[in-house]
Amino acid sequence: MISKTPNAPYYAVIFTSLKVSGANGYETMSDRMVELAKVQPGYLGMESVRDASGMGITTSYWENLESISNWRKNSEHREAQSFGKEKWYSDYKVRICKVERDYSL
Repeated sequence: MISKTPNAPYYAVIFTSLKVSGANGYETMSDRMVELAKVQPGYLGMESVRDASGMGITTSYWENLESISNWRKNSEHREAQSFGKEKWYSDYKVRICKVERDYSL
């Protein structure tokens, strides 16, 4: 589903990852991170896709940079980041962008 974001400006965090096969515990942790992000102050929405090769892109939307920083520092999120680095991803990249304009149908 496409997130219903407010009028710009706001921020997007784009997380691109390459998940290894047999990433035990990944789905459970991923579901938990979605639920946890939704209750963080400043959270606006999220969109996520992953293909059969393991390449995934998740974009989360935030009111401001402080909200992004607080999410990054969340203890459960930090634990998920550690698991990702240690056993779930062969590569990843995080990009933080300011959305200055958006439009839709």
